[in-house]
Amino acid sequence: MNKQILINVHTKEVRIAVLEDGELVEFYVERKGNRGIVGNIYKGRVQKIVPAVQAAFVDIGVSKKAFLYVRDAVALEFEEDDPFEGARGFEDELPSIEEVLSEGQEVIVQVSKEPIGTKGPRVTTNITVPGHYLVLLPTVNRVGISRRITDEKERERLRAIATEIKPNEYGIIVRTAAEGADKEELKKDLDYILRVWKGLVEKAESKPPPVLLYQDLEIVPRTLRDLLTDDVSEVIVDSKTEYERALNFTKAFIPKLSDRIKLYEEDIPLFEKFGVERAIEKALSRKVYLKNGGYIVIDETEALVSIDVNSGKFRKTKTLEETALKINLAAAKEIARQLRLRDIGGIIVINFIDMKEEENKELLIKTLEEELSKDRAKTKIVSMSDLGLVEMTRKRVKKSLGKTLTMTCPYCEGKGRVKSVETVAFEIEREIISSIKADGNCKVIKVYANPAVVEKLKVDEKDIIDRIERVFGREIKVIPVENYHVEKFMVVKG
Repeated sequence: MNKQILINVHTKEVRIAVLEDGELVEFYVERKGNRGIVGNIYKGRVQKIVPAVQAAFVDIGVSKKAFLYVRDAVALEFEEDDPFEGARGFEDELPSIEEVLSEGQEVIVQVSKEPIGTKGPRVTTNITVPGHYLVLLPTVNRVGISRRITDEKERERLRAIATEIKPNEYGIIVRTAAEGADKEELKKDLDYILRVWKGLVEKAESKPPPVLLYQDLEIVPRTLRDLLTDDVSEVIVDSKTEYERALNFTKAFIPKLSDRIKLYEEDIPLFEKFGVERAIEKALSRKVYLKNGGYIVIDETEALVSIDVNSGKFRKTKTLEETALKINLAAAKEIARQLRLRDIGGIIVINFIDMKEEENKELLIKTLEEELSKDRAKTKIVSMSDLGLVEMTRKRVKKSLGKTLTMTCPYCEGKGRVKSVETVAFEIEREIISSIKADGNCKVIKVYANPAVVEKLKVDEKDIIDRIERVFGREIKVIPVENYHVEKFMVVKG
């Protein structure tokens, strides 16, 4: 698999695309003045305890109070082979929030989820300080190995190194990027993140809350830290300044991969050259077409994300079961890619085409699981109903791509639909009659509307307009206005 990272830099915006075999699979954007706060570490103060939901509101100095659940406020337990995403507190052993926190208490917390909608950021007291090869766990004295490292001999080698270099009072997680790395590389990475941690502890001791103790890296170095691994063939940057920064960062922290950083100097814009602009447009569409003629429809709501699978123009096979299986398997692969690309999180319900054979259902779930395993975000398939509905969850950290790049439609208020031309035409006819009745002296009625609505009034509704003119003895002039929204119109008495 050929994996590339493309970095497109503008004055106030940096966009990053991850391609696998030329296909866009991940997309990130950071705008000046609107930098995310996930990963930031703060010294905050508990403002309010909410026993009903076993949580607390914490003032960390941002506009909305942070939300700290009790399970995020106690020390985590994790199995050695179940690190990072798998780290968890044990629900049945959790103390009450009143036993853990009190109002006015000072706490060091890390943002685990961006503020979304009306919700403030979610935070945890289980701090993680990431490097390229390792993650430092100041509150847990254990060693974990990334589940993405599947070779048992390599896991044992890395575990032995991690155990040897780990400070007694800390825990560390070995990241996927560490596969193949030697002891010297891991030790260098550990020394760096230890310096970061000790620096923020010193700051916490000298500063009153709320205060920012540690801000995660900007998008380019953060991407290199988290995504630049041996399987990335090249990182292409279209800004000389950002290229030099990326090269210097890589030489300092990932020297063996510094030759992968390349400067793009062609006249054709980088994202156009690799088809990224078009792929982003498609990622903002509800409907996604499959190569076999089928398609999926993705709808994001406040409560959940629904995905519907349709046969579309798929050429039917010998049996309905075979047709359903082929469409569903293609859809499963595309759905996994779209979830990753759009960064959709929360509860997801997928309506696959009904199948009868149990072995086909099992094959579908297995295929979906295999495709989801490529996703860095934690995903979990809950169940598949007899109707073909698959329930799953994907860890939500920040706003999805759609919510990042778009806004709620000011005309339809997020319904995704507007009044039809016919409906607006009928509204205008009623408004004309009301205006005439309200002012019997007017001789001319002028109607300003969207061109499509005007066409409807002049052609399909012409007999109605003529009848109003005849009955009320008024002249009605219908005037198109190009920049009018389809629902906008104005009735003026002359």
